[in-house]
Amino acid sequence: QVQLVESGGGLVQPGGSLRLSCAASGFPSNYSIGWFRQAPGKVREEVSCISYADGSTYYADSVKGRFTISRDNAKNTVYLQMNSLRPEDTAVYYCAADRTRAAQAMCLTWTHDYWGQGTQVTVSS
Repeated sequence: QVQLVESGGGLVQPGGSLRLSCAASGFPSNYSIGWFRQAPGKVREEVSCISYADGSTYYADSVKGRFTISRDNAKNTVYLQMNSLRPEDTAVYYCAADRTRAAQAMCLTWTHDYWGQGTQVTVSS
């Protein structure tokens, strides 16, 4: 059974760090993984995506230089390291998977095959 499970969210002060994990299982072929987030009263937005075809990555302008996406193929897990967190980063973070080859195309597309349940990230002093 295909499954995506996010973990690592929590409460952190501005300037702090968190690492999110997306554990994937049951995929029949190579899938790209993306992180998306949605805050109350806001539209869903892309955060970062990584391609399993060539390892390329994509970052939204709002997180460039602060967030890093990486993968551990042996563990079938994708990570999102979040540094220098700001209150505007507060949101529910979701990971998604589909067969899109390019990381940028994955992040800028809103139709995805699978979604995780989400993990809450709150940045507040």
